[in-house]
Amino acid sequence: MASSTPTTAGDPARSAQAAHLALPTPTAWRNITKHPLLFPYNRLIALVLLVNLLVLVQSGTYATASDAVLANLTLAVLIRQPRVWNFVFSLARRLPDSWPLWIRGAAAKVYHMGGLHVGAGISAMIWYIFFTVDLTKQAAGHQLPARLTAVLFVSYVQAALLLAIVVLALPAIRRRWHDLFERSHRFAGWFSLLLFWVQTLLSSWEPRDGQAVWMVLLSTPQLWVLLVCSASVASSWTRLRKVRVSVSRPSSHAALLRFDYGWTPFNGSSAFLSRSPLKEWHAFAGIDVQQGAGYRIMVSRAGDWTSRLIDNPPDTLWVKQIAIRGMASVESLFNRVLFVATGSGIGPTLTHLVSRPRDRPMALVWVTRTPRQIYGDDLVDEILSLVPDALIVDTAAQGKPDVVALAYRAARDFRADGVICVANKKVTWDVVHGLESRGIAANGALWDS
Repeated sequence: MASSTPTTAGDPARSAQAAHLALPTPTAWRNITKHPLLFPYNRLIALVLLVNLLVLVQSGTYATASDAVLANLTLAVLIRQPRVWNFVFSLARRLPDSWPLWIRGAAAKVYHMGGLHVGAGISAMIWYIFFTVDLTKQAAGHQLPARLTAVLFVSYVQAALLLAIVVLALPAIRRRWHDLFERSHRFAGWFSLLLFWVQTLLSSWEPRDGQAVWMVLLSTPQLWVLLVCSASVASSWTRLRKVRVSVSRPSSHAALLRFDYGWTPFNGSSAFLSRSPLKEWHAFAGIDVQQGAGYRIMVSRAGDWTSRLIDNPPDTLWVKQIAIRGMASVESLFNRVLFVATGSGIGPTLTHLVSRPRDRPMALVWVTRTPRQIYGDDLVDEILSLVPDALIVDTAAQGKPDVVALAYRAARDFRADGVICVANKKVTWDVVHGLESRGIAANGALWDS
């Protein structure tokens, strides 16, 4: 747990030395291949789109389009299902410590699998539009019965709905109108699933070869695919509860939430909180309570929802009793790990500082403003008890440092084989790119939700 360079927390000389450290120039190849545009997340999106393009070129028929829509829909839904997500995470985290670092480092990118959701969602939309155009061509010039006319109408509504879901999920729109994105993804997604059910029932609602309608339905693959997708979507809502919460405010910038209602998220996972379950949900890292039962969550002022919670602490909140592995859970793949956090990023980091086995060395760089005033003496003292030689940079007293240089120096001195960064988007991507382009395995959040 100790660093190879003994220091005191927040040592100004140490942080200044690191901030002015001349970083080695990365190779052109690493600088390009480790760029955020080429993150595994984006590569997975491109891979899914490429596979679908090859299928379209090879066999772009009405039947193929129908099957491709369902295949992509299933992938898009299941890869975001918490149990599936956690299962894939658990497989990656089981790699032996003795395996080469490049293999463990690649496995640590498991949280990028959300790219499969994006690629499959876009592909499903494209295939469905192709399906609708082909269906329209077949119907042209024919007098359709009412049932098939209804199928065609539902297809037009569904195509427009899928297009709207994809457009509203584009990064630029998602960032600017996040509430619109979240609600459209939820409600339009539910309505879209309902329309798939309507279309499947309408398309299959006729006897075939002497079979009853219910026998035709049971023999339709689409029925079973929709059952799986519907169960996947509904499962997390069956775990909904309204629970009491105790809120303490060490400052006007932060609040510490304490829960004790018989369920605790596992280490390294996020819990979901809401005041209005149908409107919005917010994920926060669950932190073990070292003494007593329940768990804690740190909330900092970072938007309307968190501001309202800090200014007017609630007595109760809605929770989903289902946790999902967070990015930082990949720390278990590294023998010596450096955590880099800025501001309230210490919250998600703390859960790993608490749970990481004491025989697995860890170090911490925390860049924040007046930590004791904002987060309280108890929290800072707890951090220092877990990582006595943590480098805590008080930006109010020492100014804003070059976080990439700090992280590089700390990783080099500590001989870290992995770095976990929890900060805002710009800092995180700068640190991940800056370290990986210089040969140090690094991971950080993707902001894809």
